[in-house]
Amino acid sequence: MSRLYSSGVRVGNGYDVHALREGLPMRLCGVDIPSGKGFVAHSDGDVAVHALCDALLGAAALGDIGLHFPDSDPKYKGINSLELLSKVVAMLNSPVPEPVEGPAARYIISNVDITIALQEPKLRPYIDSMRETLASVMGLKKTQVSVKATTTERLGFVGRGEGCEVWATVLLITKRAKRPLFRT
Repeated sequence: MSRLYSSGVRVGNGYDVHALREGLPMRLCGVDIPSGKGFVAHSDGDVAVHALCDALLGAAALGDIGLHFPDSDPKYKGINSLELLSKVVAMLNSPVPEPVEGPAARYIISNVDITIALQEPKLRPYIDSMRETLASVMGLKKTQVSVKATTTERLGFVGRGEGCEVWATVLLITKRAKRPLFRT
């Protein structure tokens, strides 16, 4: 075996929850979903994009969505969450100072995996659009973005139709000068 190099692989997890209320719009992964209920939120309430932003920021050790886009700031009132995602991706593409030899790190998104827990409506008809939308904003191929939907079998606040939970996991690759990990 020859030299192996540190790839700087970083994993991030994100989680978010939003309450549902009748008469509000429902947007998930940037796609408007026809529904009698929508998300209570300061922004557009796209709980999936919020979890994804947290996963990306967490993997890069850059804090969380509340740090960068606080709901106490009126400029984020009603904002399309895809704009927030775009800003997070720009942060990942900017040089990030780290205590490493060589140039500052930049992060490449390897893949994204999102799980949405929502009792109603059924999301299967919208999954492909969600994947395409997220991939477009992040500059990825659709094959790098997974979106799955599940119910909670009518258990808990999700099962009662009171809210939605989303988990997001991402894999980032640190782009910087390669350095040996070990030799054989």
